[in-house]
Amino acid sequence: MNYRRKARNAGRLLISHGIRLATAESCTGGLLSSWITAIPGSSVYFIGGVIAYEDLVKTRLLGVSGATLKAYGAVSSQTAAQMADGVRRALGAQMGVSITGIAGPGGARPGKPVGTVFIGLSFKGKARVQKFFFAGTRARIRGQSAIAALDMIEAALAG
Repeated sequence: MNYRRKARNAGRLLISHGIRLATAESCTGGLLSSWITAIPGSSVYFIGGVIAYEDLVKTRLLGVSGATLKAYGAVSSQTAAQMADGVRRALGAQMGVSITGIAGPGGARPGKPVGTVFIGLSFKGKARVQKFFFAGTRARIRGQSAIAALDMIEAALAG
């Protein structure tokens, strides 16, 4: 399924539930937000996004704890959860989604190879995080990450 269809489906669900969405992206650098806003009428459900590439943006704009970053790193389930919660609160959305990971080709860490991605979803008072391992080029890992985030939005609203 291509990204336009995925983004359109997620948008329809957001509209039908009356949910406004905000995004916080690190390794995808705004790709998810770009795909969402490529759909006509997305302003009904999409508030905006924060590209939090540096840790300073994560702490200052999204409220990610410095202690979390020190203990677990920027690429972690804890950071993804705080990013999703933070962007939801900061932008006044009902749902926040975050993506943080290692798109490569460099940047691998022990236990976190290239392709490690954490996607967070903050909705109804809970933050859920899924860990993914994607393979391929930098562009492919970024694309797979954005698709997985759209899948998580759909799953949260379809159930």
